[in-house]
Amino acid sequence: MNNESLMTIFINASLINNFVLAYFLGICPFLGVSGKIETASKMGAAVTFVMVISSVCAYGINVLLAAINAPFLQLISYIVVIASTVQLVEMFVKKVSPALFKALGIFLPLITTNCAVLAIALLQTSKGYDLLQSVTFALGGGAGFTLALVLMAGLREQLEFSEVSSMAKGTALVLLVGGILSLSFMGFAGLGG
Repeated sequence: MNNESLMTIFINASLINNFVLAYFLGICPFLGVSGKIETASKMGAAVTFVMVISSVCAYGINVLLAAINAPFLQLISYIVVIASTVQLVEMFVKKVSPALFKALGIFLPLITTNCAVLAIALLQTSKGYDLLQSVTFALGGGAGFTLALVLMAGLREQLEFSEVSSMAKGTALVLLVGGILSLSFMGFAGLGG
């Protein structure tokens, strides 16, 4: 059992130890889906949903596996839950908003392989969080993921109207901006205590 407050867990997961900008997890959608703010925010919401559902299931799986003394099944069980949740999200988005489904493209099913989602499940287990702390950790991780995507999308939209040297256009500029954004989040490291 971990004694951290829920606010500390949320701030820690969203800002101080942001999965994208501090741990560099989930870089594929960070670079691929951050072209437009609208698409980035919806991708962030989808990933947050998957993180929360996976977190709740991972907590239950961990309790069950501890009861039957089978911790070696932990990783494969988490992967199955994440893949199933992503399939549900994909079917829902395809049915409700075909335009969004097309805009997210390959990055929607790739949530399954997003290492930030798996990191939520593994880290909450290793930190000994209870159910409420696990959900808070997942919400914080999802909020941080969404924040990183939306910040990057906003910067990329502004850069479309800027004069940029031909040497720095395209992927080089995106990586440069991502690096600077990551450096700015390092300033939150002192808040961790």
